[in-house]
Amino acid sequence: MTIRVGLIGRGVAGTVYHAPLIKAVAELDLAGVAGYGDAAGLIADPAIDLIVVATPNLTHFPLARAALEAGKHVVVEKPFAISVAEADALIALANQRGKVLCVFHNRRWDGDFLTVRALVESGRLGEIMLFEAHWDRFRRAIQEGWREVAAEGAGLLADLGPHMIDQMLLLFGSPDAIEADITAQRGDAAVDDYWSLTFHYGCRRAVLSASTLAAAPRPRFALHGTGASFVKYGLDTQEAALRGGRGPGDTGFGQSSDDGMLTLADGSNAKIATARGAYASFYTGLAAAIRDGGPPPVDPADAREGLRLIALARQSAEEGRRIGCRDTG
Repeated sequence: MTIRVGLIGRGVAGTVYHAPLIKAVAELDLAGVAGYGDAAGLIADPAIDLIVVATPNLTHFPLARAALEAGKHVVVEKPFAISVAEADALIALANQRGKVLCVFHNRRWDGDFLTVRALVESGRLGEIMLFEAHWDRFRRAIQEGWREVAAEGAGLLADLGPHMIDQMLLLFGSPDAIEADITAQRGDAAVDDYWSLTFHYGCRRAVLSASTLAAAPRPRFALHGTGASFVKYGLDTQEAALRGGRGPGDTGFGQSSDDGMLTLADGSNAKIATARGAYASFYTGLAAAIRDGGPPPVDPADAREGLRLIALARQSAEEGRRIGCRDTG
């Protein structure tokens, strides 16, 4: 079974990420590409089975809704939608139409996160007491484009938060409470460019943070448990490879030479090799879900939970207080 794919989005997300990954999966045929201003024809094409929405954040909901109403399976870039209400509407529509709806949380297949997940599941770290994830950049100048314009769906939290929260949810599930600090640190910034979220899981803390003014990045991951600690610097290599024109079929794609460091309770250290990243696994899993009727590689309910936590984070930052996460829908 060949699944014919229509890709909406001619920017970086569409051309650098989605197109090469779609082409790497034998069951998928990239049959058409359109900009978000001329997507109607692609959505209406009866030969298209799957629509991928890789457009500015504000357009995710209307384009995904139109595709589902046209009887297509749908992949949506992160963030899934602007609000929980929009996410709920898309999930309900997909269920009504009997179509696969999936969100592109490709960072589940980052090599460093695969390494972290395997370590946590192995029990080598013991019970995790502190989980830290940082995603730092050094960009003093405001970049052109919709991400840094004062509008819904813009800003650093909307950009990086969905990925990082999704990774945390995979490891630990939904938290008990959240305390958030969200601000703009560059003088001419129109949207948030720094944030730090502290999630409470009983006595465990999960701290996620991103900065636009960090010339010396903090560890990408730092986990401290009752048995050992693990610290890993540097970002997954797949984005840089894709931007450089390399793809999943190229030798060494997804591999990293940056080892993490495991520190045991007795103070001894051991290097931990980083697992090979595997972004193409998203589309392999998606093809299987469409073909066989199994679960999608990313359940849209997971992405919906991430949006809910981002909304609570914004409330926490605005009100300057800890917000419970268990008593909201």
